[in-house]
Amino acid sequence: MLRALAVDDERPSLEELLYLLHADPRIGTAEGAGDATEALRRINRALQSGPGGPEAIDVVFLDIHMPGLDGLDLARLLTGFAKPPLVVFVTAHEDFAVQAFDLKVVDYVLKPVRKERLAEAVRRAAELRDNTPSLPAPIPVHEPDPDHIPVELGGVTRFVAVDDITHVEAQGDYARLHTDRGSHLVRIPLSTLEERWRARGFVRIHRRHLVALRHIGELRLDAGAVSVLVGAEELQVSRRHARELRDLLMRRPAS
Repeated sequence: MLRALAVDDERPSLEELLYLLHADPRIGTAEGAGDATEALRRINRALQSGPGGPEAIDVVFLDIHMPGLDGLDLARLLTGFAKPPLVVFVTAHEDFAVQAFDLKVVDYVLKPVRKERLAEAVRRAAELRDNTPSLPAPIPVHEPDPDHIPVELGGVTRFVAVDDITHVEAQGDYARLHTDRGSHLVRIPLSTLEERWRARGFVRIHRRHLVALRHIGELRLDAGAVSVLVGAEELQVSRRHARELRDLLMRRPAS
């Protein structure tokens, strides 16, 4: 049974999160804190109590945007402790996922929180607390619809057409899918998408970028440096990928 601390400065969000946590059978106790400073005091008591003590906390469900000390600040402070609790970020903002996973957090849950999505975060925390190997990423290797990829935005799962994706950018354990209408963060390694979409005309141009050949508007050479124009964005091509890319573009059928 996990002992949890939920931290959010917005009272309705905190109460909703505590309600969902109490409903999960793997949660033994769940307390709330209205800001990161209060949470830090509570975590200090837990660490003084020890892992088996009455004040112990196993996992902190932490909002990011809070006045004063924010969630990222608190997570950084916890990395300095010998045996800190696990951290799950629960936030309305997807833009901090890379920073979050650099801090080795367990999961990154977007608001409004869905019961099923929170249950997945609790499962991961329970496995890590028990030192049980975690299962692979939640996106299945074989998508039911190969022409679309599911993305989560604000607690809602949507399906983005693969043909609309211009390029993909590696961001830690995540990949950011770029389209003409915006971008989406998915928890899939870039190498997995490279293998999955190679037959659909996606090619690796850099350790951080995968590009759809059909969306490349220009190939540019400048003093030995190679880049491509994808929409209005110019992306650098690494030397190891430049020759293969030129060959593929030369063989690309004229539009």
